[in-house]
Amino acid sequence: MDLSQSLKTHLKRLKLSGLLATLPDRVAYARKTKLPELEFLELVLQDEVDRRDHQNLALRLDRAGFEEEQTLEGFDWNAPVSFDRDRVRDLFGLGFLERHEDVIFLGPVGVGKTFLACALGHAACRAGSQVLFLRADRLLAALHQARADHSTEKAIRRLLAPDLLIIDD
Repeated sequence: MDLSQSLKTHLKRLKLSGLLATLPDRVAYARKTKLPELEFLELVLQDEVDRRDHQNLALRLDRAGFEEEQTLEGFDWNAPVSFDRDRVRDLFGLGFLERHEDVIFLGPVGVGKTFLACALGHAACRAGSQVLFLRADRLLAALHQARADHSTEKAIRRLLAPDLLIIDD
């Protein structure tokens, strides 16, 4: 099915051009299943909501600065490391963000501190929060550079802007 140029223009003007990719398929589906008009409209608009949610999540993850995607689902719960598993699972409810509390993962090298911190950041991004992940050495270098070029205030604002700041050693 070809969409008319005027429909394309209207969708673009309303900032709904994301619908252009799926609209022909949705129209064909609606005709085949004899979908009522309001249900068709709801289906098409839900496609756009889903697309925008996915796009916003991708943008939040990109801005967060994670080096790789790490999620709680990928964590090896069978690793021979002892920690309070219930407390870690509770952290992923993200209540600490609402309470404006800090979280610190402490332990020897190789026990999964960075993985859990990144997974917590990914969970926060999926929940709609703004996250910033920085390695401590890069953070200190950036602050040192900001002091040298008199942009310390801007650098501090960048650190205070996200809902969750993750600093990894």
